[in-house]
Amino acid sequence: MAKLPDFEGLAIFAKVVELRSFAATATELALSKATVSKAVSRLEERLGARLFNRTSRRLALTDAGQKLSERAARLLADGEAAENEALAQSVMPRGLVRLAVPMTFGVMAVAPILPEFLKQYPDVTIDLHLGDAMVDLVGEGFDAGLRIASLPDSSLIARRLCAMPRYTVASPAYLDRHGRPTHPMHLAQHRCLGYAYLSTPDVWHYTNAAGEQASVRPAGPLRVNNGEALMPALLAGLGIADLPEFIVGDAIASGEAEVILKDWKQTEGSVHLVMPPGGPRPARVEVLAEFLAKHFAKTKRKPP
Repeated sequence: MAKLPDFEGLAIFAKVVELRSFAATATELALSKATVSKAVSRLEERLGARLFNRTSRRLALTDAGQKLSERAARLLADGEAAENEALAQSVMPRGLVRLAVPMTFGVMAVAPILPEFLKQYPDVTIDLHLGDAMVDLVGEGFDAGLRIASLPDSSLIARRLCAMPRYTVASPAYLDRHGRPTHPMHLAQHRCLGYAYLSTPDVWHYTNAAGEQASVRPAGPLRVNNGEALMPALLAGLGIADLPEFIVGDAIASGEAEVILKDWKQTEGSVHLVMPPGGPRPARVEVLAEFLAKHFAKTKRKPP
């Protein structure tokens, strides 16, 4: 396998040419004079040519050193420019942020606040990916994502933004016809509407204040991969659904949907901002994280 160029040696050589001094180069680069000398000697050995004629009082480029110096100077300048550009990207909010968000939550809660963010940070661009399926942030190249769940252990960096309660609901018309369940196990005798992307979509788990637990396998006429798509069937009285507040909250407030099993709770969900591990993160990602955190921290939800 071919060796990579000795970029460090070339950069140090270019700096020595610029300053005409090993000692001055060592001082500017915060290196020892021996380190500078060894870097140049290593480069000479690799190239098989002397780059400097050195005396106690004078430092002069050889013909080989003269030919190399221009390219080394460009290499140093390009490296400094690349580093400065990357540093500016990390310090100043600038560039593209790829953000993955659940479909309905993204449309209802995230998209409406993005104009305010983009006005505050005009040099930041958002690529908003909407979908309910769990995305691989690292594998698919996302900078961050929002997840609404009780998160499992993960290598991702997670920041809780706010609570997001879930409610077991049905239309009053359905409940008047089929009765109001008072225990989760009663759901086995009811038509239930399913959501495919729950952490356990085939089982609804409940706990009451006394610590009693119950699990039920819902069955019914409809299962979807987007929670909002359950609303027409729910409001038409076709069954019971388990939905987060941001989808069903307005229907509960208007009386179109009724909360049942109020003495039982499913695992409390939260809105989390998740990011790939590692850091530091670019400023564009940090300012978006802070913006989302401040916005959702202000969100006040009243229980039905």
